[in-house]
Amino acid sequence: MKRSKFSESQIIKALKKNESGRSVEEISRELGINKGTFYTWRKKYGGMEVSHLKRLKELEAENRKLKRMYAEQALRLEMARDVISKKW
Repeated sequence: MKRSKFSESQIIKALKKNESGRSVEEISRELGINKGTFYTWRKKYGGMEVSHLKRLKELEAENRKLKRMYAEQALRLEMARDVISKKW
């Protein structure tokens, strides 16, 4: 996936500029982006603060960690069931 040349905090700052009254065209020209890109950002990050974004990233990292732990435990349980079910 292609990474944006703008960080999430920069995107939120651009959205705040728009909320304060600057036009989308003016902000898009200043950043060198398409208006459609700005509207996509607004759809994804609209109404978000930088602190909310930081918390969201923390929760996503924790969720990844928990999913990995669950997958490992499920694999161990399946292996244990296979060993127990075999007749020696």
